[in-house]
Amino acid sequence: MEVSLGELDLTLSQYRVLMFLSERAELASRLADSLAVTRPSVTAVVDGLVARGLVERRACEGDRRRVEHVLTEAGRRLLSAADDQADDRLATVAAQLDDRQARDLLSGLHHWRGALDRYAVSRRAARTVIR
Repeated sequence: MEVSLGELDLTLSQYRVLMFLSERAELASRLADSLAVTRPSVTAVVDGLVARGLVERRACEGDRRRVEHVLTEAGRRLLSAADDQADDRLATVAAQLDDRQARDLLSGLHHWRGALDRYAVSRRAARTVIR
C-alpha cells in the first residue's frame, strides 16, 4: 500500500485523512480521535494536504471559532487515483494465489472488515458516553 501511495506522493497517514474526509467534514479533534493519533499529528498531516490544495480549512457554520477540514475536488480525484493504484497493486499480488487461497484470503478480509467496523462503532459509543 505504501509503495502504491508513494507513487502518487502520498503517505499512508495522508491517505487515511483523505479517506475520512471523503465521508464528511471534520474538526481536527474528531479527526484525531478517528485516526487514533494526537491532534498535533493530525495538524501536521493536514497542513501538508492544505498546502497541496487537497484539503480546505473552513470556519464551522454554527461556531465560527471552530475550524473544520473539507476535502477539495482535487483531494477527491487524488483519493480516487490512490484507491485505483492500491487496487491494481493488490490485484497483481493476489494473482500469485491459486483459487482456493484467493477465496480464503477474501473471506478473511471480509471477517476482518466486520471486526474493524464493530470496533469503530464501539469506540464511537464509548466516546459518546464519556462526553
